[in-house]
Amino acid sequence: MTDAGARRVSAYSGEMRRRLDIAMSLVGNPPVIFLDEPTTGLDPEGRIEVRQTVKELAGHGTTVLLTTQYLEEAEQLADRIAILHQGRIIANGSLSDLRQLLPPARAEYVEKQPTLEEIFLAVIGRDDERTATTKNR
Repeated sequence: MTDAGARRVSAYSGEMRRRLDIAMSLVGNPPVIFLDEPTTGLDPEGRIEVRQTVKELAGHGTTVLLTTQYLEEAEQLADRIAILHQGRIIANGSLSDLRQLLPPARAEYVEKQPTLEEIFLAVIGRDDERTATTKNR
């Protein structure tokens, strides 16, 4: 965003505005941060950067309250998850707590094709933690 510093915010793209919102919420190292769907509208690299930032903040003791419709994102980032349906919390706990609400897993062979995000990251030459994890499956 350094390159865009001389431009008016109204000239920023939606993604740049989202990044600015997140950056502004981090000023002063607050002990608690509320992020409402912070990766919506970001490109794959931007989503990865935001996820890494959230992990770093939480790792340094910041409480991050995050809302997201991307359930995979909640799996990656959350210590505790609340599932809302029609405006009410219908389940909450750690991911392992929530998994216990279902019958035990059974082993099946499934051929997994790479996601479009994984293809994008491979094509641009970026090998992040998620891509490496997926390759090991």
